[in-house]
Amino acid sequence: MRYGQIRIFRMAAENLSGSNIQNYEVWERLEHARRSKAAQGGYAGYGSPAFGQCSINGELREDPDEQEVIELIRRHHKSGKSLQQVADWLNQKGYTTKRGQQWQRISVKRVLDRLYGRTPRISGVEPSTNDNDSKS
Repeated sequence: MRYGQIRIFRMAAENLSGSNIQNYEVWERLEHARRSKAAQGGYAGYGSPAFGQCSINGELREDPDEQEVIELIRRHHKSGKSLQQVADWLNQKGYTTKRGQQWQRISVKRVLDRLYGRTPRISGVEPSTNDNDSKS
């Protein structure tokens, strides 16, 4: 959850009464627990894990099959293909997203943003740095 969303919840809580305050307090405890788990590297449960990851017993792990697709996305994009061209290539080869959908350019962009560290990780899992990537 982003800071702005938390701020909105807190402002809304100021206008609550009775059982709604209890609901807010429960939400606040859960939010604190999620952040604590994320800080320790655990999966905090904010929807399904990002493409390339899976949750096993509450811990995020790399999904080897999806990691291969991420590498294909990286290579094709680095070769000069546009986001749409990469999405079209993935679809032609029969690759699907985590939810079994066809690739769209925004899906490819999100994978690349996470890969290159442009998207913060709520889960506490930081993007891995690979020395070989910086040399190519």
